[in-house]
Amino acid sequence: MNLFNFSPDTILSFFLTLFRVSIILFFLPFFGAGAIPNKIKVMICLTLSFALWPYLNFPAHYFPAHPLNICLMIFGEALLGLTLGLIIHFLFAAIQTGGQLVGFQMGFAMINVIDPITGVSEAVTAHFLYMVSILAFLSLNGHLFILRGLAESFKFIPPGQVFFSPFLVKNMLYFSSQIFVLAIKIAAPVMAALFLIDLALALISRAAPQMNVLFVGFPLKIIVGFLFLGFLFEIMVLYMQDFILHLDKYFSIILKGIH
Repeated sequence: MNLFNFSPDTILSFFLTLFRVSIILFFLPFFGAGAIPNKIKVMICLTLSFALWPYLNFPAHYFPAHPLNICLMIFGEALLGLTLGLIIHFLFAAIQTGGQLVGFQMGFAMINVIDPITGVSEAVTAHFLYMVSILAFLSLNGHLFILRGLAESFKFIPPGQVFFSPFLVKNMLYFSSQIFVLAIKIAAPVMAALFLIDLALALISRAAPQMNVLFVGFPLKIIVGFLFLGFLFEIMVLYMQDFILHLDKYFSIILKGIH
């Protein structure tokens, strides 16, 4: 059967590309965000699928014939998308954790806001650093590296050939452990400055007990915290730039562990 010069093999070959692109984009940051309208997401998925499909052109026999095997293939593609998305989310989780530490030191532990993208309650400083990190990630073309990782996934893992190995679990645990290391590196300058403020206030209260150090210390810590928070942007951008430049290597390590 040939309908409009398209054979069933051609349509099934296109579906193999469409399934992975649509499922993985759902788990990736920016592209799968809830703030993007569904119509825009559909157009992005179709555009990327039509752009990649002529270069891939997988054989139709890769498409499972049994409905159960189709469900297993979709489940495997979803796990692949979740794994690739976690690599990016680890970076932003580290930045948000650093913002939480800074907010606690500045006295903002009781002031939380709701992130409209994730719906999670977080400190003001954590949300501020998160929004700045998103703008920095996009300005450094991080979203293009994500799309290139999506295209590279077809080269390492054909559709329906997703297999997880202990090597993958080991690397995912390593990447997750780096959340706290990077969070401390980001928050360290502000935490050190606020620690010196606390130390100075403690010495002042010792020398002049009649002085209300709480009345002076709270606004002083906020001022110093925001001052050093401004210096933090350059450090954060350097870490993000290094992460983006190594993103291809991280994706290749994960993809080799899945295949």
